[in-house]
Amino acid sequence: MGSLPLDARPSGVTGALSRLGVPIVVALAAVAGLLVLVDAPPLEAMRLVVTGSLGSAPKVADTLVVWVPLVLAAASLSVTFTAGLWNIGVEGQIILGGIGAAWASRIVPGPAPVVLAAAIICGLVAGVAWGVLTGLLKTRGKVNEIFAGVGLNFAASGLAIYLIIGPWARPGVASTSGTELFREEAFLPTLPGLRIAPVALIVAIAGVVGVWVVLRGTHLGLRLRSIGANPTAAARLGVAVERTTLTAFALGGGLAGLAGAMQVNGLHHKLVPAISGGYGFLAILLVLLTAYRVLPAAVIALFFAAVGVGAAQLELRLDLDSALAGVFTALLVLLVLLGGGVAHVINRRRGSPERDPPAVTAPLEDVTT
Repeated sequence: MGSLPLDARPSGVTGALSRLGVPIVVALAAVAGLLVLVDAPPLEAMRLVVTGSLGSAPKVADTLVVWVPLVLAAASLSVTFTAGLWNIGVEGQIILGGIGAAWASRIVPGPAPVVLAAAIICGLVAGVAWGVLTGLLKTRGKVNEIFAGVGLNFAASGLAIYLIIGPWARPGVASTSGTELFREEAFLPTLPGLRIAPVALIVAIAGVVGVWVVLRGTHLGLRLRSIGANPTAAARLGVAVERTTLTAFALGGGLAGLAGAMQVNGLHHKLVPAISGGYGFLAILLVLLTAYRVLPAAVIALFFAAVGVGAAQLELRLDLDSALAGVFTALLVLLVLLGGGVAHVINRRRGSPERDPPAVTAPLEDVTT
């Protein structure tokens, strides 16, 4: 089983955010330097990013549209990473969730509440199934979860494309742009004049809170932490490592599946090939930044979503490529990981283990059930 650096975790929301403060400032300074090199005004660029993502109600809604799948994917990964499992297959689980929701949206008759409930449940179940398949490949097939996840990502993407150009293709149209729009009963209702669906927001917030409760205050959270810290010791203490591993993948897959369902029924209203939008891979960086803490991940996800949405203004107003947001994100991740690694080495050389947050011991004391 893969071993993740649990001892690098911060102590909570404040600790995680404080650790990100310096890297954010340094990354902003580096991006500002890059803008100066290409003769672009850094302050104007940053103003455009802020106003482009938070400057009006529709722009805030667009930021939240990006935040929903990103934070659900981050919540999914917080579960599996806590258990020491590199769930690289989260992208595929999002896609399968989208396929499950699309299937229900196409065949389930009846009024909107029935169709939407069926779509969300099917998206959830499809994500769980894809996550458990990754777990079975690892526990029964002895396939490393990284390779299993990558393979299942390709399989999920291929299945989506096959459905779009095959059984679910638009009549008389050979295109990979997506299926036909669903019936209106399968559209998640949005706020007037905005693109955000309140149901999607509720699902995302519930997912974050649910994961926080599970990891902080349940026996399952204790088991997940124990196998993440030391699976051999956990097994000797009576923890069912295989069952807990499959549970972690099931929970993670379910949350990712919900992200896919929200994308299909709340945004696209049809199945498209890029249903995951790369949110799974971005969420991997996000949970690495926040050391698998779901509440800080929710905050940083909002920051990432705002940067991504606001960066579109750079292309429109300053003729700069919006990929600059990706440069900032990558720099931030590298700086945080580098800073964490340097701090860890310094602490070990000083021989002061108390400087490393007792990430495993402390949460065990919080378990109440």
